[in-house]
Amino acid sequence: MDELLELAISIAKRAGALLQERPSQLSIDTKSSDIDIVTQMDRASEKLIVEEILSARPDDGIIGEEGADRPSKSGYTWVIDPIDGTVNYFYNMPGWSVSIAVKDQSGTVVGVVYAPTINSLFTAIRGGGAFENGEPLKCNNPIELNRALIATGFHYVESIRSQQIAQFNKLILNIRDYRRNGSAAVDICHVAAGVVDGYYEMGLKEWDLAAAELIAKEAGAIVSIHGELTIAAGAHLHGILSGQLLD
Repeated sequence: MDELLELAISIAKRAGALLQERPSQLSIDTKSSDIDIVTQMDRASEKLIVEEILSARPDDGIIGEEGADRPSKSGYTWVIDPIDGTVNYFYNMPGWSVSIAVKDQSGTVVGVVYAPTINSLFTAIRGGGAFENGEPLKCNNPIELNRALIATGFHYVESIRSQQIAQFNKLILNIRDYRRNGSAAVDICHVAAGVVDGYYEMGLKEWDLAAAELIAKEAGAIVSIHGELTIAAGAHLHGILSGQLLD
């Protein structure tokens, strides 16, 4: 596991360095809607990550946001998001990240979320704790709803956004405040770090969640998935948020 972690960190840092050499012009394609975008740098980052993985571990499987899928022959599969927070990246805003996880038949064993623009490298090994830049992490717990700083994000599909508006309105008068950072992986890692108290969002994919979920769990948070809805928080607040959002 240590070797897998070191390899994932090395690859994430190389991808981060590539992405920080941001071209002055980005070519844009769309995915699920006109505002759900992918750039040539998403694809370049995924290409680098895949090549580095296969160079070191040619029998491992891969699941990638931009389509770099291949079955595993080794029992290990890498789950990669080459840029989590592409809209932030497009607008040259900080907070986007590179997310790399490794899973076996029992779930994620290694998670790395690298956000170079905020100088944060989040890491975890299953059963080995969670860290930011080498310092151990612990989520905030217990936190009451009326003292909770909550992170969330919004989907690119209008019908799902309408559900998110209802969730937002249900909580806004009962919490400390909301934060909208732009990278789901970083938001979940911020739960682990105690930067925010809780997080929820609809429509996350495996590559958004795999690395950050392990990091949050290793920091003591509960991460649960209810259909399209993901909730992450310390145990006390998680129970309250689940009651509010699933009611």
